[in-house]
Amino acid sequence: MNPFAPARDFLDLTLQGLTPQQAAWHTPALQAQWLGHGLLQLTPLAANSQQEQILLSTGIHGNETAPIEILNSIVNDLLAGTLPLACRILVVLGNIPAMQSGKRFVDYDMNRLFDGAHAKQPDASEARRAVALEQAASAFFATAPAGAPRRHYDLHTAIRGSVFERFAIYPFIHQRPHNREQLAWLRAADVDTVLLHSKPAATYSYYTSERCGADAFTLELGKARPFGQNDLTRFTGIEHALRELLSGQRQPAANPDISGIRLFKAKYDIIKHSGEFVLHLADDVENFTALPHGMTIAEDVEVRYVADGGEERILFPNPKVGVGLRAGIVIEPASLD
Repeated sequence: MNPFAPARDFLDLTLQGLTPQQAAWHTPALQAQWLGHGLLQLTPLAANSQQEQILLSTGIHGNETAPIEILNSIVNDLLAGTLPLACRILVVLGNIPAMQSGKRFVDYDMNRLFDGAHAKQPDASEARRAVALEQAASAFFATAPAGAPRRHYDLHTAIRGSVFERFAIYPFIHQRPHNREQLAWLRAADVDTVLLHSKPAATYSYYTSERCGADAFTLELGKARPFGQNDLTRFTGIEHALRELLSGQRQPAANPDISGIRLFKAKYDIIKHSGEFVLHLADDVENFTALPHGMTIAEDVEVRYVADGGEERILFPNPKVGVGLRAGIVIEPASLD
């Protein structure tokens, strides 16, 4: 029986804006609950109270389709019973109207609207969705067994190329230590570069990290392309790691080895202060491009950003953002304490 009929599967149901005939159902191995458009919770019938509680989100930007296709394939296999489920998961498909139209967003970048930032953009459709996704995450983790590990992997692809194709953003975690075991898991998933964020942000992963106590990461896994045009063989590392994790086949390392990971930290944001802002980088400059010492990176009215030291790199350069917003991040090498 197809619980999503007449749609093919969870993704098709979501893109068509349909509602399943039943909001809850069982397979021989798991319980499924449709919690709303783009929200599906799966719980193994033989649940272990100390097993990880995992939120898997994607489509926060609607044109980043490869992770959406991968996550949908995993959900299909879990429901079919061809992939066993060993932990409770919440699957989130984020910006549905943007997914339907093949756009990054409709009114406003959703990943700048979490942790209360949605109140500043009350007319944006993404603001209302951000509220719903915050509530879904909070409810999911609030019902997690005491002491069970909490994880959130927010899966993205980037709008530009990258010197290091796959990388993670580790949200600012205030006084908590960085989780070395999770960094080792990222390395096993072929994510070998990590930015350690140095301040709070309005991202989904920061929200779940700070408000829900999750080990949370924004994962940039390649280049954004339309549905059906992705070379999914380039994503085998993260797909294999997720399947292994969800099926309980992975054993956490007692002494995690993170020697193969490049670590960076944010040094400062490049802010677009006015319409006179100029970014002195090529339109197709890649993320993590090195910035030679003394180079003028950008300039604005009464402000110049100049590279210093020879070890800096650029991340997320975008001169087209609105005035007052971040037009890029200058980063530098980092290490864990």
